[in-house]
Amino acid sequence: MKRILFIALIASISLTSCNSDNAFTITADQVGPLTKDTQVSELKTLFSKDSVVDQNSGLSEELNVNAIEIYEKGGEQLLSLMPTKEGSPKTIKTIQIFDARYTTEEGINLNSTFKDITDAYEVSRVETLISSIVIFVDEINAYFTIDRDELPGELKFNMDAKVSTAEIPSDAKIKYFMIGW
Repeated sequence: MKRILFIALIASISLTSCNSDNAFTITADQVGPLTKDTQVSELKTLFSKDSVVDQNSGLSEELNVNAIEIYEKGGEQLLSLMPTKEGSPKTIKTIQIFDARYTTEEGINLNSTFKDITDAYEVSRVETLISSIVIFVDEINAYFTIDRDELPGELKFNMDAKVSTAEIPSDAKIKYFMIGW
């Protein structure tokens, strides 16, 4: 009997947290109702009012090459989740944010600029890629991709140039917002 009450309590807390203001909050340990300990098997319950599209089946399930996508009823994509490749039970390794309602406690979301990020957090490092740069913020386990087209002159076209935080324009827009645990 105690076990049934405990399970009911956990289920009601989970459902309540999905409907609360925390449904779109991002912290170092949470993205909406997700935590680093959330199991893939719990996703349909956590997002019961949304659509969970799990493309992992057959060979792709063995290799874990496909993401699990979360869509709001009505069609807008909220998140794309990449499960861990090893271990059981499977948990979430990375989360790509698609909806600007997902916001950090400091107000950072998909509509933020590089200046917004640097005003709110300390940039841990910058990685230069061929067509973009990646800004890492270890404090919240996040990384932000900014397209090279947002960079000034020479940096936009010199694929070998290492980009520093001082060279990124304040108004550079975020292309991708990811959380990695």
